[in-house]
Amino acid sequence: MSRWVDRLIPADGEGPGAIEAGVPEFIDSQMNTPYGYGALWYMHGPFVGGPATLGYQLEFSPRALYRSALAGLEEQVCKRFSKRFDELDASTRDSVIGELESGKLGIGDVPAVDFFTQVLQNTHEGYFCDPKHGGNRDMAAWKMINFPGARADYIDWVEQYGKRYPLAPVPSA
Repeated sequence: MSRWVDRLIPADGEGPGAIEAGVPEFIDSQMNTPYGYGALWYMHGPFVGGPATLGYQLEFSPRALYRSALAGLEEQVCKRFSKRFDELDASTRDSVIGELESGKLGIGDVPAVDFFTQVLQNTHEGYFCDPKHGGNRDMAAWKMINFPGARADYIDWVEQYGKRYPLAPVPSA
């Protein structure tokens, strides 16, 4: 998973990448929560394809989606490149991810676009979440965007556009 999220949010001069922010650990930990098991979702059929405006319509919990899609991805990558995804160079990984995003790479039971969307969503969540959830290590993403975090009061700064908030971010308890 780390080679995936590294390509979605790479480290650069603006701030840390997904690896430095702990996104892989965030995603792994989320898969062992009620969210990962789909415990809070309606997970009974019928499962019928529909427009994206209807939201998630698959029979897989996030955990099952990852397991199935990652296995299918590895199988396809090994067939095409005789290497695992993690062993591919960055350019080839980007190409494979692009094929998933556009739905051009079949990975088994999980539609490639839905898998890409799930990984991208979870990567964003892990990058910008409150650190208590296991991502955004050291509040690195919050510092990068100058987000105050869980401060009780910063209303005086809300409409001061272009000014940098002077205090460091604060995580929730």
